[in-house]
Amino acid sequence: MPKSLWFLVIAMALNVTGASFLWPLNAIIIHQELGKSLTAAGFVLMLNSAAGVIGSLLGGRLFDQIGAYKTMLFGLIVTVISAFILIFYHSYYFYMVLLIGLGFGTGVLFPAMYALAGSLWPEGGRKPFNAMYVAQNVGVAVGTALVGVVASVQLTAVFTANAVMYAFLLLFVAMFFRSIGSKAVHSTVSNVFEQKRPIKSNYQIHALGLVSIAFFICWIAYTQWQANISVHTQSLGISLQYYSLLWTINGLMIVFAQPIIAYAIRKWVRTLKQQMIVGVLIFMISYAVLLQADIFTMFLVAMIILTIGEMFVWPAVPTIASKLAPKNKEGYYQGIVNSVATGGRMVGPLIGGLMVDFYSISVLIWLLLLLFIVAIGVISIYDLPLKKQNAIKQQKKEAASLLDSDSLNA
Repeated sequence: MPKSLWFLVIAMALNVTGASFLWPLNAIIIHQELGKSLTAAGFVLMLNSAAGVIGSLLGGRLFDQIGAYKTMLFGLIVTVISAFILIFYHSYYFYMVLLIGLGFGTGVLFPAMYALAGSLWPEGGRKPFNAMYVAQNVGVAVGTALVGVVASVQLTAVFTANAVMYAFLLLFVAMFFRSIGSKAVHSTVSNVFEQKRPIKSNYQIHALGLVSIAFFICWIAYTQWQANISVHTQSLGISLQYYSLLWTINGLMIVFAQPIIAYAIRKWVRTLKQQMIVGVLIFMISYAVLLQADIFTMFLVAMIILTIGEMFVWPAVPTIASKLAPKNKEGYYQGIVNSVATGGRMVGPLIGGLMVDFYSISVLIWLLLLLFIVAIGVISIYDLPLKKQNAIKQQKKEAASLLDSDSLNA
């Protein structure tokens, strides 16, 4: 990789390490420290994700208008200010507002970093984005390993750790990215308003919509680990150190088990559809284990299974989007799946919180298992619009051939 991309990979790892001091504990802090219900915690996390959506849209636009360096500085300044204020003010409404600030600031940061990765190494294809994905999971592994140590001193000390990490990242970007940002090569990417074909006859969009439904369901389920399952582990007497260890294992597995999963996919899984279905089935096994989990070991087994499923599903969706995208529409299609993932993260904690508050964690898990069945059904038929498109093309080809034959006879 180019040297400049290595700096960006380091920045991404620092970014996610900082975020990992806080996101595993948000629901616990709101529920235990601030005395609010799980529904209230889910509402705050939903606002955090909604702010991230707005920040992402703005961050992509700012990248095109003022460049990567200024966009990253803007996002980090908002994040650092919110993080440092959060050290001193812990009331519920302050927490809500400042978490919105954190969501917005990091939302601005992510698209700028990803857009810069592609610009710094355009001939690298998927490699710069794979490097960023691994960097994120290094950050998850390191951050969640450290959060257990920090929280064991004092739970609210995670606010200080979060703020200090982002301040260090701001300094790192200010020192190294002024020249790196100027290397970005901007390209024109079409958007939804430039689509010439009506949506009704855009069969690639229909196929992507079906995949997105399954992707949305998977993210709703996945976010329960960060919100309601985290609180559930506390109610069972499992310490924060052990809970954070689960996410450390998750990150390390994603970094180091990639060759094993890649081999398994090449050996036994022949299509992207099969890859997604296998991944969702593995998710179902993980949540079935959760139904019986009451000790740390069972949660550990469930997390390991969940991580394997994640490694099947998460890379498959952007790959499908890339294959479905017509020429010069790649950004539009990738934007759809990214928005779907953020939407799942946004509503997942709220839906889960409502289910647990009014029913129980077991009822929530049963609901998720039913939704996984829906996801498998949707994935199974996602390519039907493409088959319809091919059939229409074949009919037109045959009709054109008949016309040519009639013309020759005449």
